[in-house]
Amino acid sequence: MSTPSQPERDHLLVSEIHGEARHYAARRELTADEHAAAVAALRELAGGRADLLAEVAGLMEGVAEGQPNESLIRQAAQLCRDAGADPELIRGWVEEGRRRRADAGRASFGAPRRIRPGQHPPGRGG
Repeated sequence: MSTPSQPERDHLLVSEIHGEARHYAARRELTADEHAAAVAALRELAGGRADLLAEVAGLMEGVAEGQPNESLIRQAAQLCRDAGADPELIRGWVEEGRRRRADAGRASFGAPRRIRPGQHPPGRGG
């Protein structure tokens, strides 16, 4: 079994940070103790990687705009900011989040076509 490369490890860590931030976010204002615990957990998980905290915060903010759960996601993003996300990097990640949200809303020409029972896939007789 091979060891993951640095980009793969970063991607996994970004996923973990994202999940942890979402775990701590609530549909209400956090108490001071809850906020402190969330920020401490995110700092520890990130291991000093302000760049990865910025990536998570920015992507969350960009994807959340106009969504029904925007306030919850913004709270999670703010926890990443409070945990030490690099503010200089966040803006670029917000733009990337917006791009990803827009891309997700577009139909994919390569998406598989639903085949109903009794139908044959294209080119498979029938």
